[in-house]
Amino acid sequence: MSRALSFPMSLRRLAAAGLLLLPALLAAQTPPSGPCAGFYPATFQPVVGKVTAPFRPSPRPPKGVAQRDPYFGTCVVRATEAAKEPPSDFARNDYSRRQAFNADNSRFIVYAYNGFWHLYDANTLQHLRVLNGLAGDAEPQWHPTDPRKLFYLPNLGGMQLLQLDVETNTSSTVANFSGKLPWANAARVWTKSEGSPSADARYWCFQAETQDFRILGVFTYDLQTQSVVGSRAMSNRPDHVSMSPSGRHCVVSNLSGEGGTVAWNRSFTTSRQLHHTSEHSDIALNTAGEDVFVFVDYQSNEGDLVMVNLDTGVRTALFGTYIDRSGTAYHVSGKNFARPGWVLLSTYGLSGPERWLHERILAVELAANPTIVNIAHHQSRVAQYWSEPHASVSRDFTRVLFTSNWGSTSDTDIDAYMVQLPPELLQRARSLSCPAP
Repeated sequence: MSRALSFPMSLRRLAAAGLLLLPALLAAQTPPSGPCAGFYPATFQPVVGKVTAPFRPSPRPPKGVAQRDPYFGTCVVRATEAAKEPPSDFARNDYSRRQAFNADNSRFIVYAYNGFWHLYDANTLQHLRVLNGLAGDAEPQWHPTDPRKLFYLPNLGGMQLLQLDVETNTSSTVANFSGKLPWANAARVWTKSEGSPSADARYWCFQAETQDFRILGVFTYDLQTQSVVGSRAMSNRPDHVSMSPSGRHCVVSNLSGEGGTVAWNRSFTTSRQLHHTSEHSDIALNTAGEDVFVFVDYQSNEGDLVMVNLDTGVRTALFGTYIDRSGTAYHVSGKNFARPGWVLLSTYGLSGPERWLHERILAVELAANPTIVNIAHHQSRVAQYWSEPHASVSRDFTRVLFTSNWGSTSDTDIDAYMVQLPPELLQRARSLSCPAP
């Protein structure tokens, strides 16, 4: 039986009340705790702008010891040690589009090679437990306000949405889709690995498939009313689907020739084309509480990092990534819902000469001529998929979790690393980029 859920104030109401940026809360935030306690002096200044800082190899640090990034001065900590801890093979941050840290930054999750999920204390870095019920592609999503709760699905989708209390390691069903969908032969629902619910976890966008993974369609589910609020049959199987942070849009991502990336409203009655294909991307919030789709347009002359406003359709180029005959792969994380107006970018897979944005983790302002904050070099020499950094940001933009093989060429000798940031980092960076007259 589904349990009744409570939801925080909607993002629109927060924006209307002038609370979306939560200035009082941010001002009251304490400096980093745990391994980075006392790390930052009061005079710390972030490194802002398009700064040349070539990758510099360094020895792999021991777990739990604060390291200073040699160029950017930030606190970087090895958060796991898979060779000695229960993951026993590798421990990696799962994906940039998925939140690694819980609501109060006291816990984080990592993924192991054998398909199990592990819980860690984000301050002591102690391995706490293997999470019951989560296996393989369970698509875990932290509850937006309850630090103990984690939503998940059966591996590769199923007909229930589940919730785990990570402290007691017990699960309950929060939604049962059987008999509620317009397709009688639906046997699994999921986002196909890369989607997320709205920032308040009320609205979810799923694709429905048969038992043998044939696509039936896409639908929006309201977890508060336990009802389908819109659906649309599909003939092409999406690369993935995701709800936007505001809960106003379901974004369906297809490859070129199959529809590209399209934002639908919740009821699937109107749509907006965002891009002609599917790229690494995320959906973030700007400072007005509007949804923006952030990706690199490899077909543009400059290989621009672009944002498209889902509400207005306005397209803004942030900066070019084709610099002096170079190129890069990248991942985007826009999960900093308590500090909207920014995304986290992690770049890897450099081709050509190394330039200012390569092989590092950056905060990028969602604005024309954005403020750029250099956060850390991820030190991963990417071999194949597992060693990609996949950096993910916490809701308040004070913690980053990323994957690294730390200079080796292995795709499995990898651990999760954490960057802890001062709570005033972005505000200070903006003032440095745009000083008061």
